[in-house]
Amino acid sequence: MSRTGRCLPHGQGRHQGFTLIELMITVAVVAILTALALPSYQDYVLRGRLVDATTALSSLRARMEQYYQDNRTYKSVSKTIVSPCANSSIAGTFTVSCPTLEDTSYLLEAKGAGSTVGFVFTMDNNGTQATTGLPKAWGEVPKAGYACWIAKKGGTC
Repeated sequence: MSRTGRCLPHGQGRHQGFTLIELMITVAVVAILTALALPSYQDYVLRGRLVDATTALSSLRARMEQYYQDNRTYKSVSKTIVSPCANSSIAGTFTVSCPTLEDTSYLLEAKGAGSTVGFVFTMDNNGTQATTGLPKAWGEVPKAGYACWIAKKGGTC
């Protein structure tokens, strides 16, 4: 009813909107959901970046084996016939290089930078994959003899 005693149609005369407590509850729920979802999302994005390293190492290994088939050595044969390992390359946030390069063996390495700093993955001429560096939050580096690429937080070989 209005002040004049007449009945008003439904909804008229009443204030529309949200109360302060309703808004505070909504903000609190959004903050809690964000606090829970953001770390998972960041780990998901980081795991996606690790694929750059493993893909680059696998691709470089294939090029190294093709080069060996053609030249019977992994080292550069001349100034015009250059080993795929002669220069380092960039794959996403990883630098891919060959710290060890012999006539009949090699070691490939992908070292992280930026958001992937601390990650180091390797692969040798036998195809042995190893994780030789991890950020502390991701766990321990596998001991010698355990060969795998750790691409998940808390993962093991």
